[in-house]
Parts: sequence; C-alpha cells; structure tokens
Amino acid sequence: MAGKAVRAGRSVSFHRADYNNRMTVSSKVDLVGVGLNATDTLILLPDYPVRGSKVEYGGATILPGGQVATTVIACQTWGLRTRYVGKLGDDDAARLHREAFDRVGVEAQLITVSGSMSPQSLIIVDGGGERTVLCRRDERLVLQPEDIDREWVVNARALHVDGHDTAAALLAATWARAAGVPVIGDLDEVYPGIHDLVENIDYLIVSRDFPRRLMEEENLERALQNMQIRYGSKLTAATLGTDGVLAWDGNRFHHSSAYRVPVVDTTGAGDIFHAGFIYALLQGWPLDQQLDFSCAAAAMNCMAAGARGGIQSIKAINELMATASRYQATCELPVLD
Repeated sequence: MAGKAVRAGRSVSFHRADYNNRMTVSSKVDLVGVGLNATDTLILLPDYPVRGSKVEYGGATILPGGQVATTVIACQTWGLRTRYVGKLGDDDAARLHREAFDRVGVEAQLITVSGSMSPQSLIIVDGGGERTVLCRRDERLVLQPEDIDREWVVNARALHVDGHDTAAALLAATWARAAGVPVIGDLDEVYPGIHDLVENIDYLIVSRDFPRRLMEEENLERALQNMQIRYGSKLTAATLGTDGVLAWDGNRFHHSSAYRVPVVDTTGAGDIFHAGFIYALLQGWPLDQQLDFSCAAAAMNCMAAGARGGIQSIKAINELMATASRYQATCELPVLD
C-alpha cells in the first residue's frame, strides 16, 4: 500500500509495507526486531590513518549490516523464526537487505521511502581487527510509531530494539510488555526519550559507556545497579570487548570472559552477542550459560570480515566454548560471590 506523509515541512512518499512471502503478518515467531539496518562499506587497512595522511587501500567490500537487522539474521540462522520491522530507501542497497532476509527466511516488514538512500556505514578496520564506523542515515528513514502494527509485535516470544527509532521502539516495547513478551535492548546512545524506553526493557544489554552516561555515574558497577533499581529491568549488563560482559541481575554480578580467537574484524560483535543472548534466553538456559554462549557467538563473528561474516552454527559455537581459552579481564571488576 502506497501513501504520503508530511514530516518536517515536506512530503514523503512511501510504501506502507513490503513483505516477503515466507510467513503472514499474524504468524507466530520467536523474535521480532524493531530498529536499525545499514549497508556497510568495509575498508581494511594495516593501521588506522594518521590525521592529515594519505593512505592507499586495496579495496572495499559492501555488505548488509545494522544492529537489529544483524541480530535477527543470526537468530534466524540458528533456527529461530524471526520478523524484522524497518525502513529502507529505494536504492540498490535495499535490494541487498531484501535478499539477505529472504536467503535465511526472515519475515521482513519493510517500509520503502521513495527518493531516499538506505542507511550507510563506512567502516575502517585496522590490522588488529578494531573497527571505526562512520554512519549516515536519511531522517526520512526514522521509523515512526504509526509505521508499526501491534500484531507484528505481540505475536512473538521476544522483542529486540536498539533505541535509535526511540518513539517507535517505545510503542513496540509498551505493546510487548502488556502482552507478556520480554523486551531486549541494545543501546549505545542517550537519545531523546530514552528514559521512557528503558523503563520498558526487561534485558538491558548496552555498550561499556552507556550506563555511566545515562546514570551520570563514573563507576560501572554502581551505574549498572542504579539502572536496574531505577528502571526495574530484570537484567542490566555492559559488553566490554576483550573484557567480556558484566551483568547485574538485581542480586549479584555475573561476569563472563571473552574468548581468545584470531580477530579479523570486530564489526557486528555486539549485534551477534545480543543474538546469542536472545537465543539462549528463549532456550531457558541459566544466566551464566546465556552470557558464555553470547560471548562465544560474538567471538566467532570476529573471526571473519563484516557484521555477519562469522555467524556460525550452534554446534561450532559450543565447540569453541569447550576448547578455546579466555581473556583475563584487564578492567577492575567487582568480587563475585
């Protein structure tokens, strides 16, 4: 269905929804994701460029990515039934996303905005595998509350949001909470309205600096505790790169160390961590097992280029957990009982 909306003083043409043919809107799924997609241009360099320098690169690879979209793709690959809700432009990048969703069988509710460019990321990866991301997103691609349908959300076992489209994410989380659907949040920025969204997230797994900024508390452990107390989440956690993940469940801290692997590219590590957590949560595993599995899934993704390049089978992830060594935490962590 096509339509027209007026935002920020201009007319925006869009297609209300673009479905693939895998499932119907009212079908039951394990996971629905509401949030970012992006087309990543991956540039591998031996070292991060010095300011003012001129650096030659061998090539650039264009791959589909984006926080929520990547998490959904991973969960579908592992056998969960998934749904993704988001916006795309009417460019060739949008085709890449549709093909990626179709390839693994994700039910994609996509709103196409005519005359716009799909979200783009330029990602510089240095010789150690660390990535630096430059992002660009057309404001017309911000998902609005009126763009989503309640049935897309409540017919799922879990909802995953990233907070960028804050108003739409809040509405989806409110619907999910009312229907008894657990909400998982992947947050790294303090967007306007984020406090209301956080109040509706059950499993809040965020980037290292987010708790400190949100709570205005320099100590990470106290920030995680204060977030859980203030917002009532079942779990507050921060991913810490090679230091693994630190989580507070309201009673005690849980720390899971990162696995040692040959790192090619850290792009998408957090997205795959969230996918691992969601998969483990829906299996009903204990929290420590959920965190270990998530760390292993993220580590395996770092062994290949791209946000989704290292998504491996459940069997392969379990084998890594059984055989790989783990990093010793370099940051100061609380004493765990």
